Amino acid sequence: MEAGCRRRVMVVADPTQESAGALQYALSKAILENDELILFNVENPNSWRNTLTTFLRRPSRSSGSAAASIEAILGHADFLEEMKKACKLAKPKVRVHVEKVALIEGKEKASIILDHSKALGVDVLIIGQRRSLSTIILGYRRPGGSTRGTKPIDTAEYLIDKSSCTCVGVQKKGQNGGYLLNTKTHKNFWLLA
Repeated sequence: MEAGCRRRVMVVADPTQESAGALQYALSKAILENDELILFNVENPNSWRNTLTTFLRRPSRSSGSAAASIEAILGHADFLEEMKKACKLAKPKVRVHVEKVALIEGKEKASIILDHSKALGVDVLIIGQRRSLSTIILGYRRPGGSTRGTKPIDTAEYLIDKSSCTCVGVQKKGQNGGYLLNTKTHKNFWLLA
């Protein structure tokens, strides 16, 4: 890649372990010095997690380690600002900004992320992924299909399948265990930490 080229890398940011793992992967393996990092959050004002996060709030710990900083932010009330600080600590030359959008009633989170990644001209989309045996075996429900008797859409699988840019689903395996990555062309690709 030429020195002047700048990629737009978007990480789906939520107050979850999966999102923290995705951000750790992005900072350690995917982000280059000239890249622009977008922390993208779809706010759900009715989510029980927003209420729970407020009650479980704990102060962030100062640490030289970006991984420790990211882990510390999950219970923090303003996790997006804390994620941004962790990014600046790990990659000081990378331009980082936060994008927040509200969840639209009747629209799937995955569709909102996909629409905004296109509108922002994203080159690489990274999302934390929690895969269960049922997700692997049964796949995901496509938007527009009947919701009766089906499970909700798996956001990461949908984005991997439908995204026009490179999309990486990331599962962090233990503290130093590495990452299990999923893309359109590579499923369950193991990458050491």
